[in-house]
Amino acid sequence: MSEGRSCPLHYRYRPEALTLFPEPCDADVLYVVGGLYGNPFALDEIEAMAAREQQQGHRVRLLFNGDFNWFNASDELFRDINARVLSHSAITGNVEYELARPGDDTGCGCAYPDFVDDAVVARSNRIMERLQGVAGRHPDIQEQLARLPRFQCLIFGGLKVVVLHGDPESLAGWGLSHEVLSHDGDDQLGEWFRRSDADIIISTHTCLPVMRSLAVDGRPRVFLNNGSAGMGNLAGGSSGLVARVARSPASPAAFHLPSELPVDASLEPVVFPLAPWLQRFDQLWPYGSDAALSYRQRIINGTSLCGRHLLATSATFR
Repeated sequence: MSEGRSCPLHYRYRPEALTLFPEPCDADVLYVVGGLYGNPFALDEIEAMAAREQQQGHRVRLLFNGDFNWFNASDELFRDINARVLSHSAITGNVEYELARPGDDTGCGCAYPDFVDDAVVARSNRIMERLQGVAGRHPDIQEQLARLPRFQCLIFGGLKVVVLHGDPESLAGWGLSHEVLSHDGDDQLGEWFRRSDADIIISTHTCLPVMRSLAVDGRPRVFLNNGSAGMGNLAGGSSGLVARVARSPASPAAFHLPSELPVDASLEPVVFPLAPWLQRFDQLWPYGSDAALSYRQRIINGTSLCGRHLLATSATFR
């Protein structure tokens, strides 16, 4: 099966390209929101989190780094999610890329590695096919999605913050996944920092959260993967996570990553109401549907990861 596993050439780019055109960011707080997956209640809470920061006098920027669509397989919810997200800054995920360009035989565009079961891949391809049918009725949104960049570099507090969806070589790359970085993936991460000259890299795509504090060529670097903003990430919990980079401390509930950088880097919980979201999800994806089989238990119970899996890990590369 190539659909859902292949990584097309147009998904690819070079790490050296990631910081070529940095954009100044004059915010005090940057929220990077990946994997919303069409959850409007998580989006409500993320916007409320930003509003609370603003009430404290902080300038806040929201940047969505892809896959903000997925479960929103109705005309009303599709338009609502995209209108709200696209009023902020955004880059494309593989989901948005395939929604804007249906019919390229890439399937869901997830580029799933071998450790993901074939049944999961097949279900994701069918979810994408259904969502493409919805998107096709909204060509104005497809046009907006087609214009989204694949990555973005911001200058935040004098640092180069690279925001992407997959990894530094592919829109749907898995090189920054929990699975890869848990098994000797830090050497590659260090090399990507060296080649890109980034101080902070923030990704999503692979659904499980990861945090790393590194020293590369004598410079402190930070990597954050928020897992999913719209689904549970840790064992026994339904809260999403977003990446936060700020000049001010994280909330007491955040997973804080100590580093020598002059900014605070953390993963902040997104505590949205589960019951109304589950009711909406079940209406769109009833028992036995592809999304229900792949995601419903995670939506309710989170994953097998515990908080200790997010404790800071550090390494030095010279």
